[in-house]
Amino acid sequence: MTNDETPAYNLKAVVQETGLKPDTLRAWERRYSLPEPNRTSGGHRLYSQQDINTLKWLLARQEEGLSISRAVSLWRSLKSEGRDPLQVTPLGHAEEVPLAYPTIESDNTIVELRRAWIEACTSFDERKAELVLNQAFSYYAPEIVCFELLQRALAEIGSGWYEGVVTVQQEHFASALAVRRLNSLLSASPAPTRSGRLIVGCAPGDTHTFSPLLVTYLLRRRGWDVIYLGADVPINRFQSTIETTRPNLVVFSAQLLDTAATLLDVAHYVRDIDVPLAYGGYVFNAVPELTRRIPGYFLGEALDKVPFVIERLIQSPPPAPDYEPVSEVYREAWAYFRERSGIIEMEVWQNFGATSNGFSGGNDVTHYLTRNILSALKLGDLHYIGSNLIWIEGMLLNHNLSSQVLCHFLKTYHEAALRHLDRPPGQLIIQWLADVVGACEKTFSQDIANRQ
Repeated sequence: MTNDETPAYNLKAVVQETGLKPDTLRAWERRYSLPEPNRTSGGHRLYSQQDINTLKWLLARQEEGLSISRAVSLWRSLKSEGRDPLQVTPLGHAEEVPLAYPTIESDNTIVELRRAWIEACTSFDERKAELVLNQAFSYYAPEIVCFELLQRALAEIGSGWYEGVVTVQQEHFASALAVRRLNSLLSASPAPTRSGRLIVGCAPGDTHTFSPLLVTYLLRRRGWDVIYLGADVPINRFQSTIETTRPNLVVFSAQLLDTAATLLDVAHYVRDIDVPLAYGGYVFNAVPELTRRIPGYFLGEALDKVPFVIERLIQSPPPAPDYEPVSEVYREAWAYFRERSGIIEMEVWQNFGATSNGFSGGNDVTHYLTRNILSALKLGDLHYIGSNLIWIEGMLLNHNLSSQVLCHFLKTYHEAALRHLDRPPGQLIIQWLADVVGACEKTFSQDIANRQ
């Protein structure tokens, strides 16, 4: 018996995943013997993943206009021919897959379980956190637990860290437990049943593995052969990996602006060796204009839809999307700023740290801005940094520092840049910093006026 045929889901889990009413489900079983769930010793139905996939296939045929009796007849006809209906798209029905995994809009149980898991993680109670997850997986299909509990909980914990109410240690503890559970699910996933292979990983420097690991698991659940490379995948000798594995598609994620810049390197690299690239990540949702710079297929903003987008890219690959190359002006500015950034940072650390009212994160903020300037230059537009300046301001405010501190920090950085970027390639950066300082001071003045 394969993992897909193992009875593992109760009636409630199947109802949640398929959207079918319990009465409809029982009627189909009674009239058509499809699916045919096992029974517990107490007589309760217990469904396999194969049963759930069968129900989804029948629902898809209904959406295409077939009656349930015709859909069942089509299923049996394909089976009698020795064909797997789940691998067959009948002629004229190209859009077989759903647009996304099912979600729960108003189920108190999953909300309560999510809250309990967050509480356990922020209390470093590993045993309780694991018990909560075990309970969730016994109630719901894995996809629902992954999206509605784990993904949302990690987002809440991340917001808490940004707001200063959750520590880095608590956030790392929760992430480690979530990733460990995904790895456990991945190790129990079935063998590939579809032709085609993918490589999934994080862009160089990116250590946020939850999303690509979840995508890997979901694709394996759907029968794909996925090679997961993990965090911070270097370009070095990547061609030998491509030659060994021969993937149909390479999928990389980047969550931050600086790893979007390293993803650009990966995109050009795989493009040169004629391998298609698909990509996604938080930074592309926050700064949609970035997708114009990456030579590859953007997977969209919704993580739950990504596996279906990937499937369509493999099965019916569209023409490679156009992209905008980085200008020579920006390439020269990037090289020049990289050469001078160390001395600029040192001066900002010294001057800002002495006047920042004891704020201990000055070095981190300075290095963060430097990294973002380098990344935006490499990607071809300094305005990509905009949302990250808001992030810096929020971090300062959450440490009980006023918006005036942000203006002072940016002014200090601008003055250091004026002193150390004295050649033409640096003018692009100096002008951008001047504009940012001016905008910050104007906003601060308006805030003061509004309070009076």
